[in-house]
Amino acid sequence: MLFAFLTTFLWSFSAIFAKRLVGTLGSTLANFTRCVVATALLALWAFTAGHGLAGDGLPWYLLSGVVGFGLGDITLYFALARIGSRLTILLTQCLAAPLAIVIEWLWLGTALAPVQLLCGAGVIVGVSAALVPKDNPHIPRRALWTGIGFGALAALGQGLGAVISRKAFALSLASGVQIDGGTAAFQRILGGLGCGLLAWWLLRHREGEHRWPSLAGALRTRRFQLTLFAAALCGPVLGVACYQWALATAPSGLVLPIVALCPVAIIPFSWWLEGDRPKARSLLGAAFAVACAIALARLRTG
Repeated sequence: MLFAFLTTFLWSFSAIFAKRLVGTLGSTLANFTRCVVATALLALWAFTAGHGLAGDGLPWYLLSGVVGFGLGDITLYFALARIGSRLTILLTQCLAAPLAIVIEWLWLGTALAPVQLLCGAGVIVGVSAALVPKDNPHIPRRALWTGIGFGALAALGQGLGAVISRKAFALSLASGVQIDGGTAAFQRILGGLGCGLLAWWLLRHREGEHRWPSLAGALRTRRFQLTLFAAALCGPVLGVACYQWALATAPSGLVLPIVALCPVAIIPFSWWLEGDRPKARSLLGAAFAVACAIALARLRTG
């Protein structure tokens, strides 16, 4: 379960850097640019220390990338632009866990013990108590509801993509190839890269086309280069690699509740980088969510 906790912290940083990219490039171009950088880094790993395109699970990893990076990340970036990083990550991570549990139960027949389900639900409750605001007066009503809709789609993409990844790992292992997390992330992102390019192409007149001069100019600045590299490294590279390792060794219904701690883990980072100081309710909810996640990990390893 260590890899699930590492995923939590890496994705928390990634959300902050991704929000900055969206502000500069727009949703689709920011997502596509990040995927290009991440693909190059993951390819370097996969064809040197990893397994490249080996394994019978490759088609399923590609499909997982289409669902996760495509549907999941594209809609995630649309939600980020409308309701911000904390509420977006809250919606995505909290909804992804129960969705994955239901999908894996219906498809793969993976069942969890009642106490494990209770701990997973406790993580969701704690995260919700920590971050759900009483109201959002700073967000226009239309943007709020569209952002919630995109966040829900992002959660579906993440949950379904997680279950497909577990299917892909099992097929590769059956063919004699034990796919490592970095290789799995590379095989997945190939499907997501195509979706990112398609999304930008379809929406370029509305959002992306006029952003190319912004990208060209931004790439000349050191700050943007570091932001882009950090968003790719913390998200699709190290974050997804740890995520795939976690899914290879534990059911998605156990991994995703721990990853759902992302909105809690982002609290100190937001406080440090954005001056967003948490209130007492957020700290209490975070403590409860962390306690449930630790209990869930102990049940898994005990």
